[in-house]
Amino acid sequence: MTTALTNPSPRRIWAARVIAMAADLAQIAIFPAFAQGALSPINDAVDVAVATALSALIGWHWVFLPSFLSELIPMWDLVPTWTAAVWYVTSGTAPGDAPPAVRVEPPPPSPAPKRLLR
Repeated sequence: MTTALTNPSPRRIWAARVIAMAADLAQIAIFPAFAQGALSPINDAVDVAVATALSALIGWHWVFLPSFLSELIPMWDLVPTWTAAVWYVTSGTAPGDAPPAVRVEPPPPSPAPKRLLR
């Protein structure tokens, strides 16, 4: 069951994308130095905070669960799963843009059949 917001504002989408990219950047650049050391619980706390923030901003989506679980595997957090998950959830909705409207027009009426004179 998903409880994603039906229409998150562009500001919420932008904030969710920034949070996801910042978390992935920090986990790629800073936390690998301490992967097996004392900062591993901090890395896990960051993942819990990111999951909470993203769910609050754009709603819960099933894609966040595999992202969260994969972040708990040592060295697997070098893959930017938060960014991929947020982009998947918000795909089709760019910050500041409304989704394109699709207009379907009926076909033109066919001409009336001609009458044959006898």
